[in-house]
Amino acid sequence: MTDEGPFQLIPLPLGQWSTNCYVLISGEESIIVDPAAEPQRILAAVEGTMVKAILLTHGHPDHVQALDAVRQATAAPLGLHPADPAEFGIGGDFDLHDGDVLTLGDGELTVVHTPGHTPGSVCFRFGRCAIVGDTLFSGGPGHSDTPEALAQILASLRDKVFAWPDDIVFYPGHGEGSTIGAVRPAFEAFMARPRPPGLCGDVEWV
Repeated sequence: MTDEGPFQLIPLPLGQWSTNCYVLISGEESIIVDPAAEPQRILAAVEGTMVKAILLTHGHPDHVQALDAVRQATAAPLGLHPADPAEFGIGGDFDLHDGDVLTLGDGELTVVHTPGHTPGSVCFRFGRCAIVGDTLFSGGPGHSDTPEALAQILASLRDKVFAWPDDIVFYPGHGEGSTIGAVRPAFEAFMARPRPPGLCGDVEWV
């Protein structure tokens, strides 16, 4: 557990893909982001709090394996971007849109729509931190299924994520996080180079 701005942040790497679920706590309230697997661990992390919402960065199966169990146990409403439910068969209780502000205790989270990895991928910005799902990793952008999707995720990174200050700490959907400033030089060098027209998939900055 770490104190990140107005929240306590608990990262939980879960399941066979070590997908990161994040629990945010402020006072007696909590929010669960990406209930990936192992619902008992997620529920233990929020024990003693009122779960105000369950939020998804996107709808890929490795991020929602514990969703039904956690939703049933907490009765918390589910929020996700409306571009993902039709593709992944997930029914939410409320939509997340770019610029939406969600309150938790004394703090706020801002929704940032970053399409590319999926049409409805979002990040959650709070204080000097951001949960970025599979939009950004230290070594490259999130997986893209087509060259068009890669172009879209790179545009999301250029126009939104790398518009953030260098000291923003980002927390990805898998593995360890970093800061925007630490990754910026590699991103900018990648963007300055010509790319093969068919490039997509698991792309790395170098």
